[in-house]
Amino acid sequence: VQLQASGGGLVQAGGSLRLSCTASGNIFNINYMAWYRQPPGRERELVAGIFRGGFINYGDSVKGRFTISRDNAKNIVYLQMNSLKHEDTGVYYCNAQVVGSRNNYWGQGTQVTVSS
Repeated sequence: VQLQASGGGLVQAGGSLRLSCTASGNIFNINYMAWYRQPPGRERELVAGIFRGGFINYGDSVKGRFTISRDNAKNIVYLQMNSLKHEDTGVYYCNAQVVGSRNNYWGQGTQVTVSS
């Protein structure tokens, strides 16, 4: 499984960005895709995830501001980020899992920088 993330950049506080993650390869059994982030000097944390059945979970700090969605036909997962705050700054990683197995895949990170 290969994950290609894009869409990061520099934005002012209050602005918006949309991240995209395209999955390819042996993705048949992938049943959960998510975005994680790693702020400077901190551990990686869940931002949002979406199960194959449509259930969605969000990290507490992004609820009401971020929206995860997917295009199954194109194997793309999006993360729409609105009302960005300085504390949203970090490297954002796309993740794909076969939940209940050891199959856990990561894309390269994409930098998001929010200026205050």
